Amino acid sequence: MNHEEHSVLFERCGIAAEQRSGGSLCVRSPIDGAEIARLHETPLASVPAMLEQAQSAFRQWREVPAPARGELVRLWGEELREAKASIGRVISIEVGKIAQEGLGEVQEAVDICEFALGLSRQLYGRTIVSERPGHRIMEQYHPLGPVAVITAFNFPSAVFAWNAAIALVCGDPVIFKPSQKAPLSGLATFRALERAIARFGERAPAGLAQIVIGGGLQAEALVESPLIPLVSATGSTRMGRAVGPRVAARFGRRILELGGNNAMVVTPDADLDMAVRAILFSAVGTAGQRCTSLRRLIVHRSVKDALLGKLLPAYGSLRIGDPLEERTLVGPLIDEAAFGAMQAAIAEAKAQGGRIVTGGERVLAERFARAWYVRPAIAEMPAQTEVVRRETFAPLLYVMDYEGLDDAIAMHNDVPQGLSSCIFSNNLREIERFISAAGSDCGMANVNIGPSGAEIGGAFGGEKETGGDRESGSDAWKQYMRRSTNTINFSTELPLAQGIRFG
Repeated sequence: MNHEEHSVLFERCGIAAEQRSGGSLCVRSPIDGAEIARLHETPLASVPAMLEQAQSAFRQWREVPAPARGELVRLWGEELREAKASIGRVISIEVGKIAQEGLGEVQEAVDICEFALGLSRQLYGRTIVSERPGHRIMEQYHPLGPVAVITAFNFPSAVFAWNAAIALVCGDPVIFKPSQKAPLSGLATFRALERAIARFGERAPAGLAQIVIGGGLQAEALVESPLIPLVSATGSTRMGRAVGPRVAARFGRRILELGGNNAMVVTPDADLDMAVRAILFSAVGTAGQRCTSLRRLIVHRSVKDALLGKLLPAYGSLRIGDPLEERTLVGPLIDEAAFGAMQAAIAEAKAQGGRIVTGGERVLAERFARAWYVRPAIAEMPAQTEVVRRETFAPLLYVMDYEGLDDAIAMHNDVPQGLSSCIFSNNLREIERFISAAGSDCGMANVNIGPSGAEIGGAFGGEKETGGDRESGSDAWKQYMRRSTNTINFSTELPLAQGIRFG
């Protein structure tokens, strides 16, 4: 696309020309390295006023009945559905996702709006039996307060929607800080929310949804503010180590979605053709830049050669190139630093006894001199070495073999991260062992599908250095609310609990 086509697209998404030019934040497309915007960053001096406005909005929004709050999120879903093609294209241009993945990400945002709409009538508490006659105990969930949502570049639309849709129906205003590598995608998604708020009308207070553009300093201002009771931050484990203690120091809540070093166990009873298809999407999709990307392949020795015999031709057939072109399956890495990290990991894998079976080299450099396309790599490793235990955010797949299932599970769990996992098997005992308490230690454990592509209905998140928190579906909504336990005495007596006699 040329500059004029970009301008038309951004205008269609509600990102005005004056906001896209003259600022200090340079946004480049990983497709060709070209500058596509210079956004104005939010001045740090204006953040305190935004926080105060969010508090004011909270005092009004918490009084709006939850089903009415759900109506706002329904309207947001309509706006996202209407703008799906445009926002999806912005994601492809700014992040480098192929067109299908860009559209799929916006569909995730639509789906969570539908989920949150239903949730707005299901913010259930419970009634508890009291030991005292004439008494009843109940639990309620009340709105918590303003929520800061800090996102990573790889899912600039969906992760904001996951958090914001749930927060809004729970009665919480939101302040959004998109990644400085993907602020346009975040802005396009946020503008759809603003249009929904305008349609919703005067019941939505000023400051209900706000956006902060910038980098680490702007994020720190949100993380450290006592006016933000919940910070939801998605990114690297390194980022989580910085955010978590700062929020905890002020007794705030946090939802951390951090690194993943996800594995697939392939057993002798696996359908190898299915496994190959799952490996391709999980290891190669988004150029390996998903937190749920497949990074470790743990294969039984008896089927390893057969699996690689199917996998290598599939890797060889991958079309790498401009993600806006229809047949492309692998787009670019986000920037040169990502390419450098991949090359460093490959060198380290070789030094630790690994053999690069295929890929790893830069491609299309003549066509895209300022962009970083790479051939997806497979590294056969003698064991799970130190480099394998670290997450490399690129299409680099490590292959190890195993003899017994317990050995495979032990290898699987012997990494600091614990996000997503999967097993390919048609043996019921192997499957049940893998998803049991003695199996995968990840937040998500799948059977006969890859570790990527989570649906919004299930709670998303992982254990260990992934953060231990959950967002999106199931009962993750409880993190966005405060719990109140109420004991109600409807008798004329005043008995004490535990049979205590006093006086």
